[in-house]
Order: sequence, then structure tokens, then C-alpha cells
Amino acid sequence: MPQFCEVALPVPLDQTFTYMVNGTVPLVGARVLVPFSGQKLMGVVIRVHTETPAEDIEIKPIQQVLDDAALLPDELMELARWISQYYLAPLGEVLRGMLPLGAEVRRHFIYSITEIGRKVLYDGAERGASRRSRLSPEEQNREYSVLNYLDNGEAAKMSALRSATGANKALLDGMVRKKWLLRQAIAEERDARRLVKVAVLVEDARLPKLNANQTAILAELAAIGGRIQVRDLKESLGRKGVPESTLGTLVKRGLVCIEDAAEEFHFGGVAAHGKKHAHEHTLNEVQTEALSSVAIAMTQEGFKPHLLYGVTGSGKTAVYFAAMRRALDAGKSALLMVPEIGLTPAMTGQLVAAFGDEVALLHSQLTPDERAEQWHRIRRGEARVVVGTRSAVFAPVRDLGLIIVDEEHDGSYKQEETPRYHGRDVAVMRAKLNGAVVVLGSATPSLESWANAENGRYTRIEMRKRVADRPLPAVELVDMRNEFRETGQEQLFSRRLIEETEATIARGEQVIILLNRRGYSFVVMCRGCGEKIECENCAISMTYHKPVGGDDAIAQPGQRLECHYCGFRRGVPRECPKCQSEHLYFLGAGSQQGEERLQGIFPHARIGRMDRDTVRGRSDMERLLARLHAGEINLLVGTQMIAKGHDIHGVTLVGVVGADFALGLPDFRAAERVFQLLTQVSGRSGRGELPGKVLVQTYHPDHYAVKFAAEHDYPGFVAKEMQYRRWMHYPPFGVLANVVIQSERFEEATGWSAELGRWFRGATLGKVRVLGPAAAPISRIKRIYRFHFVVKGETRSALSEALRGMLRFAGTREIPRRSLVVDVDALHLM
Repeated sequence: MPQFCEVALPVPLDQTFTYMVNGTVPLVGARVLVPFSGQKLMGVVIRVHTETPAEDIEIKPIQQVLDDAALLPDELMELARWISQYYLAPLGEVLRGMLPLGAEVRRHFIYSITEIGRKVLYDGAERGASRRSRLSPEEQNREYSVLNYLDNGEAAKMSALRSATGANKALLDGMVRKKWLLRQAIAEERDARRLVKVAVLVEDARLPKLNANQTAILAELAAIGGRIQVRDLKESLGRKGVPESTLGTLVKRGLVCIEDAAEEFHFGGVAAHGKKHAHEHTLNEVQTEALSSVAIAMTQEGFKPHLLYGVTGSGKTAVYFAAMRRALDAGKSALLMVPEIGLTPAMTGQLVAAFGDEVALLHSQLTPDERAEQWHRIRRGEARVVVGTRSAVFAPVRDLGLIIVDEEHDGSYKQEETPRYHGRDVAVMRAKLNGAVVVLGSATPSLESWANAENGRYTRIEMRKRVADRPLPAVELVDMRNEFRETGQEQLFSRRLIEETEATIARGEQVIILLNRRGYSFVVMCRGCGEKIECENCAISMTYHKPVGGDDAIAQPGQRLECHYCGFRRGVPRECPKCQSEHLYFLGAGSQQGEERLQGIFPHARIGRMDRDTVRGRSDMERLLARLHAGEINLLVGTQMIAKGHDIHGVTLVGVVGADFALGLPDFRAAERVFQLLTQVSGRSGRGELPGKVLVQTYHPDHYAVKFAAEHDYPGFVAKEMQYRRWMHYPPFGVLANVVIQSERFEEATGWSAELGRWFRGATLGKVRVLGPAAAPISRIKRIYRFHFVVKGETRSALSEALRGMLRFAGTREIPRRSLVVDVDALHLM
């Protein structure tokens, strides 16, 4: 009989913890509640055994076994171990990301009296001394009431203490600091289902004499199948003038009963307004060939990775849906990953139309209860089609036969918090562990995926033409250097873009303008001393957000400066904080300013804006896209959110403003990102019956990324970019990690960086090169100072060995693990 188990806990430590089995033996993959560092944490069992630990280690018992079965199947446990090894992430933090079930555990604090507190309660001298404290007499009396309430020795929750004594959290915190009270964190199970009241018609009930209102309710219940949510029934009664009390009368008479039932999940979705759903299209010859390649691989029942390279508008989504149908027909399940939550409404609407109630949705904007509900539906096998963002790769799908990663190049698939996994690469590994087919789709594949197809690791499928042989949009470059020379002014929108926009709107067509910056102005500078107003928490300029309808930046209420890294906000000062000059200068234009200027240029246009300020939740995106599909908006301005995956057939003109700014960033992927953005946003134009046009405003018309994007020449761009990557040994011709050392104290951050730098210089690292330490490009975020190393290796094993050696050395120097961020395959070196 196993006596011990190893538990992975969600803490920044590269180890598991041993606990004693107390009664029920948990299964590997089940959740348990265990005591850890004065609190109760939920962990996942990874091993049970009979090996007695060392005598000098105190082994605590498991507090509670939460699951009578393994929540995570063997393949997901194996995937978690791989992620932990590959990305050098604590296993407990990986498993926490795999189980979005926080809603099922309620956490709260309990308080108990200490011996010091009991002495204060009974010792009048001590209590008299407490009255000389800063607390008011009323608060001191509350302290005495709390101690008196807890004198029986039983612990109590904060809610009970608040109700009995009037104590608030601040008062209890003070008593804990004085060691009068002991506070413990407690976690316990809760039912995460969203329950609603349902009125149910009692069958075979003997009907007494009824009045007209009662008859109306029974007739309505019978007409809809005998069940309806009480709130919906009450709304219906109100419209008909039937009093709500009538329902209560029917319940008393035994003709209707009220039950608790799980609330149905609302998927949302965007109406297509006359367009066919993806599954309704008849595939053309190229699409059929693409489907055939994937379908044959599924029949062979083995791991088969595919790269589906298809130009924008080539009909990749129709191929996805047909492949998913083949998987379901073969008794398998399918997982579709999308890079942005904003893409889920349209995709989910099409999936529900195609596959009905077999669809489940997973992403971070669901409530905790909703995520738990969807997760359990998937685990029970009720949903065989799953759609979601990067975390959906961990969905407990049964009999997984197909994984599709749409827009596989997108940087949103990279997790920016521990564990820093890449959803695309994890999807490939999960497919390998499941013996499934994985399809990576994109019009602009990442260079890493393209290289894997070139060397034979992936099967490449190409779709080089749009559906119905529609032409790719004509791209025209507008040289903003000439615009300045000819007008003598720095223009946000060129004369050519204004002219084409006006003509397009006049024809009754729609326009999209990409302006890839949030806010109104992204720099506020003093003309007197040149000082920029930076965030007090981060070493970054604050962005000015103008109040809606405001004219004067300083005088209008509601204006603010905001940091887009930590969220800190402040008002706009009337004078420079450094030199007190009144001459503040607002530089740069964001999407908010773009919208305002377009309203002035085109007063009769129906203008909308899509950015993080206007789209804060999934319902916001649904409403905006519905208005766009319906033609209520004919001019849309926004950030890169507008460039991803949207299929609006009325858009015939796309304008691109300031996208080449990124070419000046210190990032070896800058050219790739600009090419991808220009290509993706260009693809929003001309997807319907009318041909499209794209105007790209640029200060770098001769840059190869801009020129190849204008020519829709992805292979040409890849050939050029691969030359630079090969010369510099950057991915895909090498492997890379970004190591960040961080601390709230500048001296600690610099000291630890210096120690690690000395270790790197003295260690035998083989085919590994280390750059640094240096201040990170953003040297302070959220009051935390940051230094970094860029570690480049010729092989994966050499890089991993060097990073593990660094972590071991850091442990000997007592550098906290949470102060070391290891980002393997980093997409950003910030």
C-alpha cells in the first residue's frame, strides 16, 4: 500500500514535494489539497510510492484528495513533463496552467487566538497598554471583542468575525502583526457549476379549475417542452401582463415545480450576413488536394505534421472544417487553435453551425466557472470539437486525431509568463504523443516552420491562389518622404490615401486603416528640457489617451496618461515635472487620434475603432464585427487586431499607416514581423466579388520586407531573410534563450547579473555563445529592475545544458528562482 506521494505545487521552485497518504490513496494526475508554508495549496499528484524519506525531513499528511480519478490522462502528464524540461519551468506551474479549475476551490483565511493574544485578553495591564496605541477607543474595543470571540479555541472565518464583532480586514491584519492572532489560508472544494432556477411542468398532474392567467402559463410551458428558465418565464409573463405571483400559485398547487439546473453556455458568434459558413463551401481543386493530404495522413494513424501555406483568401478555413469532419467521422476528436480571443466569435459561430453541441470553447476571457464547465464537458467526451487560444492545447480531449493551429506564425501563441511555452510547438509535441495529425496554417509561416518543411520534418501543402481565382489586392507604396517634401508638413494620412478612401466610401464599399499604436499620442515631451513623461513604475514613456469629444488635452476632464505595461494611470500635468515649463509637446499618433482625424476628414463616414481600448471583452468584439459585417461601419481604424483572420467581403481598400516603424527596433525578427503584418492586413482587402487595393504609407519603400510584401512574394522574402539569419546564427539556424535577472532592488539585480556573468565567462559551454549581461531594453517594469543575457546555441542540447548549469549555480548563490526568468525560444528580447 503506497504511503507517500510526490506532489507538484504551483510555486517557483524546480522540485516536487513529498506528502504522507492519509486514508484514500490518490491517483497520479489527481488534485490534492496539502499544507505548504503556512497555507493550503492545490497540487497534482505525479507519483505514489513506499520509499521512506530521509529522517530529518518532516512529512506532512495530505489534507484532502479532491478527485477520485485522474483529471489529466497519461499523455497530458507526459506533455507537462516535456514542457517543464524543454522550457525549464517548474512542473507545478505547468500543471496549474493545464487545469483551469480554480473556480472549484474556494480560498479564504481563518483566524485563531495565540497565547500572546490570550495574555492580552486576560491581563488588564497589557490591555491598558494597548489603549495607548494609535487605534481609536472603538477600534480597541473591537480588538477585545475579537479576542473574546476566539477565546474558546476554535478558529473562525473573516466573515464570522466581521458579523460578530464588526472587525474589518485592516484591524485583523494589525492583530496578526502584533501576534495576537494566527492567520491560516484554507482551501476547500466548491461546486463551480452555474446553477439557474428552472420551471418544470409536472406531468400527469390532475388539473383543477384554473383561471386565465394560470392556463396561459401552463400552455406556454407545454408549448416549449415543459421546461424554461424562471427568469425567461417571468420576462414573458411581464410582456403579457400576467402577475409573477401566478407562477407561485401553480407551484403550491403541484402543477409546476422549480428545480436547480446548470445554465447553458452561450457561445456567441458573429452573423455572416448572407455569407456561407466554411463547412457549406464546395471545395475547389486546390482545397481538395490539401484536404486529401491531411485525410490520408489521418487514415495512417500516426504522427504527421503538415505546414499549410495558403495565401490570404485561399480558403484554408474550409479545408480545416472538412478535415475536422473527417476526424469526427473516423471516431476521433479535433482541436482548432486561434491566436487571438477576438477571432473566436466568428470561428465559434461557424463551428456550432457545422458541429452543433459537440463544440467547446476555451480561452482566458471566460469566467472561471465557464472555463471549468467547458473543461469538464471536454473531459467527459461531450465535446469532440474544441476551439480556443493557446491554452486550449491542454484541453483533455478524448481520442485526439487532429490539431489545427491557425495563423501559426502569430506571436500570441507564445506565453509571456511562466511557463513560457509556445502554443504551436506544444501542439506539435502533443500530436506526437497522441499519434495525431497536426496542421500549421498561415499565409506567412514562421521561418522556423518553413525551415522544418524545407528539411522534410513537415509535409508542406501550398495554396497559392484565392478562392474563385479572385486576384490578390494590388499594393501601392506611398513614399512619405516625398509627401513631406511636396506638402512641407508631417502628415498622418497621405493625400493618396485620403483620395482613395473618399472614392471607396462613395462607391458604398468599406475601408480598413491599420494604425498599429493604441491611444492618442505615445510620447509626451517637454519642449523646454526635452524630458519625456515616463511611468513611475516602468522605464517607458506614458501614452496619452484623450477624453471622448475632448479638444484641449490639458483642460478636458477624463484625459489621462497610461502605461501600457503595468496599467498605471495619471492625469496630464500642466507643466513639466522636471523644469516646470508649460510647453508640453504631444508626439506620435495612435489609433484614437487616427479615428478623430478621420472623423474630421470624412464627416459623413460611419467610423469604428478596433483596439484594446474599445474591445475589452468577447461581447465587445462580437458587436463590432456584427456592425462591420452588416455594413453599419464603412471605415474601420485600428491596431493589428484588425489584421488577423477577419473575412469582411465589403472591404475593398486597406490603408497601412506607420507599420514600418518596427523596422527600427533592435530585434532580429523585425523584418519578419513587418512582412507578416503587411501581408496579413493586405489580405483583408478584396475577399468578396470586388477587387481590392492596398495603400502602404512607408518611409522605407526600398526595404526588402516592404517590397516583397507589396509583391505578395513570401518565398522571395524567406530566401532573403534566411541569408541574414544564417550569417548571424539566429533561428532557425541556431537556438536562443533570453535570461532576465530581476529584482525590486537595483543593487540586487546588478549584483546577481554580475555573478552570473562571471559564471558564464568561466564555464565550459561548448557551442554556446552568451551576450551580456546588459540592461534589458525596458530596464524597469512594475518597479522591478531588469538585466538580461542572450544565450545562443548551435544545438538544443548544448543550450539546455548551459541553462541548467546556470540555474544550478544560481541555486548555490541563493539567487531566488522567481528572480530568474528563462525564456527558451524567446520571440522578444525585451
